[in-house]
Amino acid sequence: MGLYDVVVSVNDQLNGIVWGPPMLFLVVGTGIFLTIMVKFFQVSKIKLWWKATFGYVFSGKIRDKGAGSNITPFQAVATALASTVGTGNIVGVATAIVRGGPGAVFWMWVSAFFGMMSKYAEVLLAVKFREVDADGTHHGGPMYYIEKGLKMKWLAVLFAIFATFATFGIGNMTQANSIASSVATSFGIPVIATGIVIAIITGLVILGGIKRIAQVTEKMVPFMAVFYVVGSVVILIVNVGRLPAAFGMIFGNAFNLNSLEGGLMGYIIMKAMRFGVARGVFSNEAGMGSAPIAHAASSESDPVKQGLWGIFEVFVDTIVICSLTALVILTSGVSSFTAGAGATNFVGGLFSGADLTMAAFSATFGQAGGIFVTLGILLFALSTILGWSYYGQQSLGYLTNNNKVWDWIYKFIFTVLTIVGAIGGLTLIWDIADTLNGLMAIPNLIAVLLLCKIVFDLTKEYVAKNK
Repeated sequence: MGLYDVVVSVNDQLNGIVWGPPMLFLVVGTGIFLTIMVKFFQVSKIKLWWKATFGYVFSGKIRDKGAGSNITPFQAVATALASTVGTGNIVGVATAIVRGGPGAVFWMWVSAFFGMMSKYAEVLLAVKFREVDADGTHHGGPMYYIEKGLKMKWLAVLFAIFATFATFGIGNMTQANSIASSVATSFGIPVIATGIVIAIITGLVILGGIKRIAQVTEKMVPFMAVFYVVGSVVILIVNVGRLPAAFGMIFGNAFNLNSLEGGLMGYIIMKAMRFGVARGVFSNEAGMGSAPIAHAASSESDPVKQGLWGIFEVFVDTIVICSLTALVILTSGVSSFTAGAGATNFVGGLFSGADLTMAAFSATFGQAGGIFVTLGILLFALSTILGWSYYGQQSLGYLTNNNKVWDWIYKFIFTVLTIVGAIGGLTLIWDIADTLNGLMAIPNLIAVLLLCKIVFDLTKEYVAKNK
């Protein structure tokens, strides 16, 4: 057995444990618990968080500059969104549908709905327990609220280790791989050439620290989101007649009670849940503890106000963008489980990953569809690489007491690995990223649950002040 086979075998076993039923229960269960305790805040207080987020975007405050070396609340959410709106929205959704069936989309929605409150709690705690160094720079994230809030240094260190290594997978190699493969498919450019270009761009940006990263992402994120949403909506208008059948497959496959019996039926449902929840978490990062690291750098002093942006992130990422990708695929006519193609249940697809999404867009836009998806992946994935580089710097910084030498070493390794990711195989990289996601989420969700009273108390105070 070669080294590659050993890595695959070990990761498969670890992945089965990390993403088994207990993990699904922990991820979704945490969100359900928080949602119930704050009285379905994401719905009951929708006007409150909508005004504080969407309203802020269209206010003059969005042009304010961050204090000192810190960034504005919008730059914080732009950096976090840059990290969440990535290949999970294009490649991850397609992979979830192929491997878990159309029902996986339903479970993505479920994880997103409850994940809104998980991310809200994470961001709130990150701002509440962040540290300020001598020059006024904010440092925060799960490692800080685990240490300061729970007094469990060992668990904080564990999270920081998992997060540091996770940045090389979910936030780097997976993204670079998606960019390189899609560019090769659309333009015939060698993956190694694309990898080198990505590495150069990444290096130039991350050398400038969080300020430069935020300045780039606050311009990239709004443009790329509108670009992708408009293109997707055009396709859905063209295929509007297939939308009812698409929704029928999503809900029907999520609880597939007619096609198979007994244990196999349960396996199909669990498979849909597993890939739906896993890809949902990969996309919106609710419960993982990554996005709070960016939010902690905000100049916002109110933990709850910054926490509201966590709800906004999950809504935009999964409820809007991931849903559009899924519906485009299911109404496109490019695979055997496409609505209107004669299939009532998931029976397998003809494509996988980015190729499936490209084929779906090409069914309406022709050759331009592949180019459209390629540009979308390029923008989404590049912004994710930039955002996750900051998460890695802060995680390693926590472990090394913000040692400058280690910071430079990390930036060098991170930049080089974009080339490695560009030429690597998609399947193994995705699977390793899944495993690292789960390993990050475990200590973070434990902390969120144990510190939930702080979340409830601060939320109650904020609502009382803003009735």
